[in-house]
Amino acid sequence: MSNPASTTTAKAPAARLALRLAALALLLATVGFWAAKGAHTGWSQNQVPVKQTDEITGIEFVTYEKRFVPGVEFLGAGTGLAGALFVISLLFKRKSTQPSS
Repeated sequence: MSNPASTTTAKAPAARLALRLAALALLLATVGFWAAKGAHTGWSQNQVPVKQTDEITGIEFVTYEKRFVPGVEFLGAGTGLAGALFVISLLFKRKSTQPSS
């Protein structure tokens, strides 16, 4: 004899699970990429200022190195897209099975 409560509780459909896993993967990838590239809390930068010192005079000056540093808008866009995928996954209803008599 099976438990009726276990037959009414069904697992989420594959699309629902896939969207949630995609949202989690996107969130982790976004945060990981943002942190690995410098975790800049301002806007994204294509050029980064680098202080250098002249060897002869000892005067400090700034040069710009071409390098991409993702900012908070990159982090926000990735997090927002992951959140949207999660919300879309909530639109899929659980499969319901009718208990047999």
